[in-house]
Amino acid sequence: MNELARVIEALLFLSPEPVSVDLLTDAAEVSSGEVVEALARLREHYAEGYRGVVLREVAGGFTLATDPVAEQAARRLLAKPRTPPLSQAQGECLATVAYLQPVSRPEIARIRGVASESAVGTLLERGLIEESGRSRFGAILYRTTDLFERLFGLSGLDALPDPASFDPTPEQEGELRERLVRAGEQRASQGP
Repeated sequence: MNELARVIEALLFLSPEPVSVDLLTDAAEVSSGEVVEALARLREHYAEGYRGVVLREVAGGFTLATDPVAEQAARRLLAKPRTPPLSQAQGECLATVAYLQPVSRPEIARIRGVASESAVGTLLERGLIEESGRSRFGAILYRTTDLFERLFGLSGLDALPDPASFDPTPEQEGELRERLVRAGEQRASQGP
């Protein structure tokens, strides 16, 4: 492994967040091509399988992560009080924001068919969504955050599962279709 690859590895080790090629380029004072080449060398180095760490591309950057073979041992070592899992309401709100962003809380409520203030508030507190402006009617618009992408292991929003792969029952399909048509009509009547 060459010196630049070692420098890039050290930068990734030091950063608690994924680091983009641009930031690595600036920090190492080299060209982006050299950084990409160093990342490729690191990837090869870690692919040899003799390390407990792997190089991952997530949330628009690169990070060092625990090798999946060490997952259970790492969980035991780092066992601590965990953040409670998302409730069904929070999961529904998060999925709505992820697929329709930017989207307002009233739109989320229309799609879900129930009030969503509490769930949206919790997602904001946990840092999974953030404000991204206002609609033309003044409602706050929300989008997902980089933390959302990291926690769900997404390299970007284009890595979200295809909703076409969801296979609902005929009853669920009818209810979903009705909600989506209503939401689409309301959104269309509001304009861009």
